[in-house]
Amino acid sequence: MQRVEWSARLDALVVFRGLLDAPLVQALRAALAAGEPELGGALAAFEAALFRRGTNWTRALLDLLLEDENLCLQVAAGGDAGPVLEKALTEELDLLQALGRAQLDELFHGAPDYLPRWQTDPEADYHAAYQARRAAVGRTGYGIFARYHVFTLEDGRLAPVRYPDPQRLSELPGYEREREKVIANTRALLEGRPANNVLLYGDAGTGKSSTVKAIANEFAPDGLRLIEVKKNQLYQIPALMDELAKNPLKFLLFIDDLSFTANDDNFAALKAILEGSVGGRSHNVAVYATSNRRHLVKESMADRTGDDLHAADTRQELMSLAARFGLTVTFQQPDKARYDGILLELARQYGVQMPSDQLFLKGEAFALRAGGRSPRVAKQFVEMLAGGVSV
Repeated sequence: MQRVEWSARLDALVVFRGLLDAPLVQALRAALAAGEPELGGALAAFEAALFRRGTNWTRALLDLLLEDENLCLQVAAGGDAGPVLEKALTEELDLLQALGRAQLDELFHGAPDYLPRWQTDPEADYHAAYQARRAAVGRTGYGIFARYHVFTLEDGRLAPVRYPDPQRLSELPGYEREREKVIANTRALLEGRPANNVLLYGDAGTGKSSTVKAIANEFAPDGLRLIEVKKNQLYQIPALMDELAKNPLKFLLFIDDLSFTANDDNFAALKAILEGSVGGRSHNVAVYATSNRRHLVKESMADRTGDDLHAADTRQELMSLAARFGLTVTFQQPDKARYDGILLELARQYGVQMPSDQLFLKGEAFALRAGGRSPRVAKQFVEMLAGGVSV
């Protein structure tokens, strides 16, 4: 196949049209369209883009193909997309497989000898690899969800977190009983069983946010994705849930450190999201929120002694938001025994060698200076010991 034909066939992609936006494929198309005087430079630019992903062209193109949020997946979410699209899918996989197996001199006859030759896998089967990925799309996802598992909302669009907090459940000593409730609820979501929205409530530094982030990391290989939503972005959640509804993955909408004032507009927005609107709850999305306030709304004595004729009704309205979370898990400040257990486990994780009686004594003194016991304070103390800082 000549360069002009390769270029025309790439331009005619329908199912995998998203590949044309990939920088690597754009560099290839520029090289295919280059005249003889510009060919050397265009090929060098393509190879520079390729070698950033590795020297194997077959594997690089296959990786792009497997991550592509293509038309068949969007239409059928991994199932049969109908005879027209399925036929187009097969033909385009044939084309891309032939392209990915081609060596430099096959694609570009007369390519300069001074250019490096990329590697290929002549036996690579793009059809088998794609079907395997398609069968596992509920765990691996596609498009941006195949490459990342933690996201934020920016201007109404999902933005990946390229370096998320690597927190693991095994690194969180204490609160295993509380944490297990959240883990069990998450497993239910992943398995397609009824799952609740979750409120993690309790004292500062007890590991509420760390629990959610660690769960996201733990279950990412099983198809879980985390989307952090700020309080002032709550109005964007209904549109986001509609967008995610057809996705085969499961999602946690994470709202950290949640609290409201009584006249906060976001209060009504979250109430509607938590089973209070005409739209039904999505089967693949759950809201996980953390808060230091049990009822989420700041109250003052004036709220209770004001001139409201129906004060009881008003208080009931304010408390109704927390009640819409099907599961509330309380993380209380640790007592001495739990705090000592956390210190021991963290010291083991950080390789701190210190007699337990000294560890407990110094750890308690550090907690008094820090304002009270908590897993966060225990971690700060042990990290200082591990760093050689005198405490």
